[in-house]
Amino acid sequence: MTRVLITGFAPFGGESVNPSWQAASLVAAEPPAGLTVTATELPCVFGKSLETLRDAIRAVSPDLVLCLGQAGGRPGVTVERVGLNVDDARIPDNAGQQPIDEPVVPDGPAAYFSTLPVKACVAAMREAGVPAALSHTAGTFVCNHVAYGLGHLIATEYPHLRGGFVHVPWAPEQVTDGTAPSLPPAIVAHGLRALLATAARTPAERDLKVTEGATH
Repeated sequence: MTRVLITGFAPFGGESVNPSWQAASLVAAEPPAGLTVTATELPCVFGKSLETLRDAIRAVSPDLVLCLGQAGGRPGVTVERVGLNVDDARIPDNAGQQPIDEPVVPDGPAAYFSTLPVKACVAAMREAGVPAALSHTAGTFVCNHVAYGLGHLIATEYPHLRGGFVHVPWAPEQVTDGTAPSLPPAIVAHGLRALLATAARTPAERDLKVTEGATH
């Protein structure tokens, strides 16, 4: 059995729910065949989120880590390719912190790439009927903080571990005016199960050689 740690965030920015945690909970409650999945909720707080992630990795000893975050306005599930070593918060986190142009890890490398087969993960979700795309920016808020921090943990403490970050759209209940895209967490969870099953059996170096690039 492949041990998986999946994380989602607590609500932030005045929201009452966070679809990343809703989806993570659903996947843990009904994991794909051959995988054991443990879900952990991360605080939407710079620093503390990585402490919670590190504690969860120690407790679970996973083979694979998938961290989820909310990306309101995106129409589908987006697999992040890279995390950047910068915190630049447009809004305060849940502890009132608002770092500007600060490194996630002082003296760390500029970026870490996901160690998941990102293009194969996107293809698996699409095949499962869930809208998905590859993303080349995780933003500069707490999501990117965790995406980069996970990469740093893998590079410096857990070289056997594979992991990456995925953004999910708003849940329908968060879109009160009906003008922004959304996806029910149950549909997101369905796509994530396909993603995890693919990631568990596909090393990053055997990722699909298909175009998922962007011109801007």
